[in-house]
Amino acid sequence: MTKSDKPRRLHPKVREAKDLMDRGRMDRREFVRVAALLGVSATAAYAMGGVTPSFAQQGDLPFPQDDSNAKEGGILRVAMQVQKMEDPATYSWVEMSNQTRHMLEHLTFTTPDNVTQPMLAESWEASDDLKTWTFKLRKGVMWHNGDEFTADDVIFNMTRWMDPDVGSSNIGLSTFASMVEEKDGKKQMLPGALEKVDDYTVRLNLSKPVLSVPEDLYNYPTAIVHRSFKPPLSDNPIGTGAYTMTNLKVGERCELKRVTETADGKPFQYWGGKVYLDEIHYYNFDEDNQLTAFASGDVDAIYEFGIEQFELAEALDGEIIEARTAQTLCCRMRVTEKPFDNEKLRQAVIAATDNSVYRDLVFQGRGDIGENHHVSPIHPEYYELPGLKRDVEKAKQLLTEAGYPDGIELTIDVGNTDGPWHQTVTEIMRDQLKDAGITLNINVMPPSKYWEIWDKTPFGATAWTHRPLGTMVLSLGYRSGVPWNETAFASEEFDNALNDAEAVLDTEERREKMKKVEQILQDAAVMVQPIWRPVFTIAAKKVHGYPPHPTQYHQFNKVWLES
Repeated sequence: MTKSDKPRRLHPKVREAKDLMDRGRMDRREFVRVAALLGVSATAAYAMGGVTPSFAQQGDLPFPQDDSNAKEGGILRVAMQVQKMEDPATYSWVEMSNQTRHMLEHLTFTTPDNVTQPMLAESWEASDDLKTWTFKLRKGVMWHNGDEFTADDVIFNMTRWMDPDVGSSNIGLSTFASMVEEKDGKKQMLPGALEKVDDYTVRLNLSKPVLSVPEDLYNYPTAIVHRSFKPPLSDNPIGTGAYTMTNLKVGERCELKRVTETADGKPFQYWGGKVYLDEIHYYNFDEDNQLTAFASGDVDAIYEFGIEQFELAEALDGEIIEARTAQTLCCRMRVTEKPFDNEKLRQAVIAATDNSVYRDLVFQGRGDIGENHHVSPIHPEYYELPGLKRDVEKAKQLLTEAGYPDGIELTIDVGNTDGPWHQTVTEIMRDQLKDAGITLNINVMPPSKYWEIWDKTPFGATAWTHRPLGTMVLSLGYRSGVPWNETAFASEEFDNALNDAEAVLDTEERREKMKKVEQILQDAAVMVQPIWRPVFTIAAKKVHGYPPHPTQYHQFNKVWLES
């Protein structure tokens, strides 16, 4: 909540969270996050928690205040992979969402410090039991074709997300997982789950308590399209953002231009305040070539560079931006495919690996050690399990019990979709597995080819981007039957334990419940997840306000160029 015509009640769980903070059972930043999720304005939440925000907010908008020195005009040139723009609901790459982010917007906006604020929504309220969420929409938000943004657009989008024929990963988010039921082998929206209260109010009726609803609505495939949308987006790019796409050549360039008038020739007034850039141009460069493009002056900023290029970056005339993240690489095994349907074999692979060495060998001591359960130490609900220890003799015994006393030859598919460090990780794993009698072949393929098979290959190294919550990524990737469950892991016990953890406000109690969630997934031996990686980017010194984000989301509303 930010703007309101009258004072609104404080959700009882805000009082509960404040008490937990005062008693030392919830840290101050987690309190701010929870209070904002429950409808308290970001400004008030920071004040209640005694926390300094990462940036000064612009009134009731989620963007930073305008820089008094900012100048209008210019084209920001960014090196990044330029990808197709088909259906935002089925996006699986952050890069394509960045191309779209300046044009399509979300109901909410989660800042880099994990505080969720209203975006296309003006405010929201949750019922005491966290099962009913009512979203008030901003009035006067205009689509590029001149239509007004209304509840019909939200209903259209959410209905699509829960349509099994669309295949959106959003159906795996806790919010939408609690709005669907299994019917005829497919997940379908529950009757009455989605309700249009009036033209500017939408109500979500959930089957179970969910605290993270506003956070779920900033997941990158939840960009709001116009109610007339039909894929591909690139053929009819109608948005509410400050920019529209004027040119897309996949694998070459994506150009966006500031919108000044609607399709019918009327003045376009952007709801989100002043923006400065005239145009944003993305030029296609793979991750390992982006820093070279920056060094040559071809671009003003880049999406990312790898750790192996850090020394070069330090020698360049630019500002390096580094972020600690929950981005990771899962060397995951599909449990329904031979030979990985054999649990003993999977356990042998895990026992033969040593996750502790990857941080030093791959990222020069940066990042965090992974624990094979996809919850990061920077997630607020993380529970620290006993450290994993390599046991080669145990691995050999498990291999024998699995039916492979003389060893086994395996192949892992690697796409290097975030850069060559993926291959480096699998080469370290290959050397470790060899000691236990497991021969690992590494099948390196182009990134685009890997993404065609990432959820089907029996053994693959898949990059997962940062999410603000461990529960969010677990819901997307490991709940039974969700579209992004690449391991095909299915456990009713896991699903129920995750539900229990999500419903608890007390941080310490939630961590205790997460112990069971993490342990179930770790014991299932579905992946070697050795590292949580840092991310690095760089921008020219003439670029002001270039936003760091652990998910590498580009929100350029307040970026400006010095002439």
